[in-house]
Amino acid sequence: MGSEKEFYKRLKEELNNTTTWPSSYLYKFIVPTDTDKISQIEDIFDNRGAVISSKKSSNGKYTSISVQLIMQSADDVIEKYREVGKVEGVISL
Repeated sequence: MGSEKEFYKRLKEELNNTTTWPSSYLYKFIVPTDTDKISQIEDIFDNRGAVISSKKSSNGKYTSISVQLIMQSADDVIEKYREVGKVEGVISL
């Protein structure tokens, strides 16, 4: 498995090859259903004009969170992934 640094390098190249900035970007995360963790993710995108939606899994153990917003560059996209990655138990899709 590659390192986190390599993953973000590939993601940046892919985003820059397929996207004209600024552009709308859709983040998707899976998080254990915990109001504190969900609030932490929402706070990361607060005051950015994000449209945030969430849906609990059928058993209620996990919550999927989608965040759509205008991002200025691939670096901005990656920075948000890194911030969300600090929230324990989050899976970025």
